[in-house]
Amino acid sequence: MKYTGSCHCKAVQFEFESPPITDALQCNCSICIRKNAIMSKHCVSAQQFTLLSGKDDLNTYHWGDHDVNHHFCKQCGIYPFHDTLYQPGEYRLNLGCVDNLEPRELTITYFDGRNEL
Repeated sequence: MKYTGSCHCKAVQFEFESPPITDALQCNCSICIRKNAIMSKHCVSAQQFTLLSGKDDLNTYHWGDHDVNHHFCKQCGIYPFHDTLYQPGEYRLNLGCVDNLEPRELTITYFDGRNEL
């Protein structure tokens, strides 16, 4: 399926191909718990992901060991997606930024990122 999404102010817009989204992932590490993001459980490859607009509106936040690139809009502060050093070229999407999707109605798997080494 093709999905579209954006940050809150729509400066950053993207689309991606994915199997139908029926489940999600939520992490309890210090940054994810504060963002309260519900993320795609399925990673999207760079070939399946297209940034339609807003490249210059994106900034990246690194925490701790800098293994995750937390991309966010410099205008509205919303975090639409991230990629990691562990899976370069693979994105997890903030499902709250995906059009026509209700992330809190999905089956959510909780990931204990707080206690992972």
